Amino acid sequence: MIQAIGLTSMPRRGAPPAVADLTFDIRPGEVTGLFGPARSGKSTAARLLLGLQAGRGATLVDGRPLHELARPAHAIGAVLGDVPGHPRRTARGHLRMLCAAHGLEAARADDLLETVGLDAVADRRLGTYSLGMDRRLAFAVALLPDPHALVLDDPVRELPPREAAWMHALVRRHAAAGGAVLLTGRDPGALARTADRVIALADGRIVADQPAALFAGTRLRPHVAVRSPFAQRLAGLLAEDGAEVVATSGSRIAVYGATSAAVGEVAYRNGILLHQLADGTAAAQDTGPSTDDGDDASRAVPEQRRSSPHRMPHSPLRPVRYELRRCFGVRSPWPTAAAALVASVLGALLLARGGAAHASPLRLLSGWPAALPLPAAAVGAGALGALSYGQEFAFPALTPGFGPEPRAPRLLAAKLAVSGALALMLAVLAALADTAVLRLALGPGRTPDPTALSAATAGWAALAVGCAWTGVLAACAFRTTALGLSAVLSVPLLIAPGVRALLGGRTGRQFLDAGGALWSVLSGAPQADDRAALAALHSAAQPLVLALALSLSGLVIAYLAGALRGRRRGRRPTPLPSAGPVGTDGEEG
Repeated sequence: MIQAIGLTSMPRRGAPPAVADLTFDIRPGEVTGLFGPARSGKSTAARLLLGLQAGRGATLVDGRPLHELARPAHAIGAVLGDVPGHPRRTARGHLRMLCAAHGLEAARADDLLETVGLDAVADRRLGTYSLGMDRRLAFAVALLPDPHALVLDDPVRELPPREAAWMHALVRRHAAAGGAVLLTGRDPGALARTADRVIALADGRIVADQPAALFAGTRLRPHVAVRSPFAQRLAGLLAEDGAEVVATSGSRIAVYGATSAAVGEVAYRNGILLHQLADGTAAAQDTGPSTDDGDDASRAVPEQRRSSPHRMPHSPLRPVRYELRRCFGVRSPWPTAAAALVASVLGALLLARGGAAHASPLRLLSGWPAALPLPAAAVGAGALGALSYGQEFAFPALTPGFGPEPRAPRLLAAKLAVSGALALMLAVLAALADTAVLRLALGPGRTPDPTALSAATAGWAALAVGCAWTGVLAACAFRTTALGLSAVLSVPLLIAPGVRALLGGRTGRQFLDAGGALWSVLSGAPQADDRAALAALHSAAQPLVLALALSLSGLVIAYLAGALRGRRRGRRPTPLPSAGPVGTDGEEG
């Protein structure tokens, strides 16, 4: 059983909190409906229940606080809106990617696609899905870890009646199998038909907590829903006959105290065109808490605890598999890598036309003309690294705080490993392509041999991997691909000149001499065989390499500081203000 105890949203903007002191149960084998008009606090209540929004109160799952569960997504599945998947990813690919995050076999995705009726369109891109198909996929995502409970925030909003009926039938099946369901909605009639129990909200507080049949009998008023281009004229005629008419929009009215037959006859006699004429129900005006069933909705609340969106991070169970599916589930890496290789070949051609005889082996291998701040393949590696977290935050398949955490250390390590491997492959392909181009342009005797230039080859590989890791860490810190790639480009354009100015002239020579002396002490008197090591040490002291090392160190420190701050914030409760103005959160529905 799920227990919500004293849920209260954070006050802000000088108005009352969106919800205050909500206490209710979500029982196994039942559908609990949470009803209220727009801005009544339903969505806020759902997010507070799941710990996705800061506030006061507690959520207990079989007596245990939700935030203490090792895998909360395995206890409660949630549908809080449309699926934020990458529009160029297929539904099958999206679910299989999440299977890796939850530690499930890929076959689970195929089973759920059949359950929600998407097996025929499983290989279509998400960007082509209709609203109904997207909501079905959202159900599949919620059911993926096989949770016992479901929290569904108005899943039938804006859906046609047939799709809405299918959604409600799926909810009933889950409850019939022993699951607990919280279903929010604005349509009281639909909730009364689907739910076993209905909780009504008004201004963020509970005003009724009743069995669905009692709710329908005592709090719903029958009416006739009418839509017509002449709605206002019809409303005047019906009002003259004694009916109560409420305008719901410019062309829609709700008629109380009359039957649909009577409304149709009035429209026919006066030549009024009707586009809709249907019986319906509406919630009666809420005047206070209802206790018709003996349950007091405002029962005493235990001492409240902080319900915070900051939890201990839940790492994906198969992070490398998840990252591989995320990376190669869309086409973004391929054009990026191809553009980097083409640009690298063009750079090699520029070197062949002028200055190749005086260029260093590293520049020849990487196709790095002196006019460019970085080799093209290194920029491509940085872009691939930035995409790993840029796409993660642009299309958040993982829910921070509820389920696998996108910034979890295991996932970060997986992203570094995958991006590093891609950077190495890109560096090797670029070196081979550049060498081939130079051999065709200059002849076999004047081109470098990658296998013989161990120091240059190792330096080129390290530069590519360093750029990829800078992109990963920067995109993790700044949450966008553009800023992640900008951080890569800032290393040669901003940080390296600063390092060069700091170590220029005498200071730089002293730095290199100190490095050579240290190597001599560690390895004895330098011999001829140590030239490669001394050359590598000299290369490591270059401003660009130092700038890259400083950037990586700073980004790692920023990540660790953010992780520690998040853990400290999640452990230490933050009390609500004791006085002063409080505010709504702008919740929809």
